[in-house]
Amino acid sequence: MDVIQKKISMLGAFATGKTSMVQQFVHSMFSEKYHTTVGVKVDKKEVKLGSGPMNLLLWDLAGEDEFQRVQTSYLRGSSGYMFVADGTRAGTLDHALELRKTVREMVGDAPSVLALNKFDLKAEWDLPADAVNGLAEPEWRVLRTSAKTGEGVEEAFLWLAQQMR
Repeated sequence: MDVIQKKISMLGAFATGKTSMVQQFVHSMFSEKYHTTVGVKVDKKEVKLGSGPMNLLLWDLAGEDEFQRVQTSYLRGSSGYMFVADGTRAGTLDHALELRKTVREMVGDAPSVLALNKFDLKAEWDLPADAVNGLAEPEWRVLRTSAKTGEGVEEAFLWLAQQMR
């Protein structure tokens, strides 16, 4: 049986936990050390779906701010996108939503997940519930995740894999 290979691009502001989410999903590990991603880092994980195995190529893109914009070339060939916001910094949600708009303009619609990360820090949560509740759409899933505890991480990647089938 041939194994299908699909590319997922990880997008979000600096320090939202994109790299930590990938490490949690691929290696079941979390590190307190912060490492800035320069350019892109690619990881791979095979997942088992009802219709057979799928190799996920996880493109962890460097965090963006107003000085550094996402490279269109990094997005080409992506079958899905994971936009990551830091629940303790409300501005990162706005940034993730802007990135989604930009990606849709550049490459069109594709299955997407919005991961509201760092849910293990609920006491410091800075995202108003009403802002989050209105975000759900059929082609994109909104999940609260924690790269530290693993909560919601596998669910986010597996939902995306199913949508890319």
